[in-house]
Amino acid sequence: MSVAPAPAPTDVTERVSAPESRPRRRGRWGTQIFLTAVSLGFLAPLLLAVYASLRPYDETAEEGYFSLPKSLSFDYYKQAFNDSEMTKYFVNTLIIAVPGVLIVLFLASFVAFAVSRLRMRGGIVLVMLFTAGNLLPQQVIITPLYALFNQIELPYWMSDSYLMYDSYWAVLAVQVGFQLGFCVFVLANFMRTLPQEIIEAAIVDGAGVWTQYWRITLPLCRPALAALGTLQFTWMYNDFLWALVFINTGDKLPITSALNNLSGQYFTDHNLLAAGSVIVAAPTIIVFLLLQRHFIAGLTLGSSKG
Repeated sequence: MSVAPAPAPTDVTERVSAPESRPRRRGRWGTQIFLTAVSLGFLAPLLLAVYASLRPYDETAEEGYFSLPKSLSFDYYKQAFNDSEMTKYFVNTLIIAVPGVLIVLFLASFVAFAVSRLRMRGGIVLVMLFTAGNLLPQQVIITPLYALFNQIELPYWMSDSYLMYDSYWAVLAVQVGFQLGFCVFVLANFMRTLPQEIIEAAIVDGAGVWTQYWRITLPLCRPALAALGTLQFTWMYNDFLWALVFINTGDKLPITSALNNLSGQYFTDHNLLAAGSVIVAAPTIIVFLLLQRHFIAGLTLGSSKG
């Protein structure tokens, strides 16, 4: 008596998984469509600025900004770069942003290491104090800082005004002070996730505190430092308030103030202003592209284990 062969397990698996795979595929397509729409929504102002900067103002004034172009050129970029003297303002911004990022990351990593790896007493309270400083509205202390910086004297080689006011040091000090708390909070939480056995093994081998910090902990924090460095450079580069308050000499102002030179007293060519805005935004985009891999790795830290 023959017995009919049982159906292959693969057939059952295919029949069960086929209905389930369709909703998953639909969910993936829906997620991709949603993320694409959100990305285009964030990119729309930048794309519109690039499009407007390539068209003559007379054409957009007659046809509108959302019309098809009759001619495209890079003339506005050359005019915006020359008329606003952007080279000088770029240098002023780098003088503030580059040291500011390095100082913030060094001090924040040092404090985070002491709090999270050395098991110092009151470490949690110290992190809470650093974090609470970010909750203070920056505009509240403009007047006290203005009065304070006018009282702090500096030698001529540090400030030609002999004061901290009207010098790069004023803006740099404010940037470091306000950005330090956020970086300490992020780095302290990240360093707590590092295996304690690494530090214990280094101590057994005779490593001192500086070796534990500089040669062991910091290399492991490279993704977090890259992510924070990208954010800090973007924030310091785009700052306009503090330089406007604490710098009086026009030749010392950062790049964000260079756009004012493109605005006329009675008429403003918005296409020319759009070209200047694209030039100003280019360095932050370049920095993000260069550090994109480390930045994304820093954002996804702790999302998976193993």
